[in-house]
Amino acid sequence: MLTLLRTTSTHPHFRALVQQLDAYLAIVNGDEHAFYDQFNGLETLHHAVVAYLDGTPVGCGAFKEYMDDAVEIKRMFVDPAARRRGVALTVLAELEQWAAAEGYVGCLLETGTYMPDAIALYRKGGYDVGPNYPPYDGKDISCCMAKTIG
Repeated sequence: MLTLLRTTSTHPHFRALVQQLDAYLAIVNGDEHAFYDQFNGLETLHHAVVAYLDGTPVGCGAFKEYMDDAVEIKRMFVDPAARRRGVALTVLAELEQWAAAEGYVGCLLETGTYMPDAIALYRKGGYDVGPNYPPYDGKDISCCMAKTIG
């Protein structure tokens, strides 16, 4: 059974999942890791979701304000053993609902061009590829996407 917890970036299960995400990104981002890592601090994430599969934390995501009317989706991750079970789309939908309830009308996100599964996931969730927004403008390995939520 999949359950969700709305929390903050201080929650220990969120932090443990983000550690796994960061270890993965350090490998796949290679020489670009330091650039991307500087935008992934947890101190600005006051809206986080942790997904539990039969009581075990398996996925997470968060959002932060990007503009007055839009948020940026951050720190999306699902443990590899729990993938292909709808966890990521469920977390994403929960983040969008939460952001809409807070009065936001749009979501932005950035993922890597070398991550076709992530791009496909976000497309499935209704996101469209758009121009790279700051601070990712000019980064060839960034794929920025957006969706209207309210």
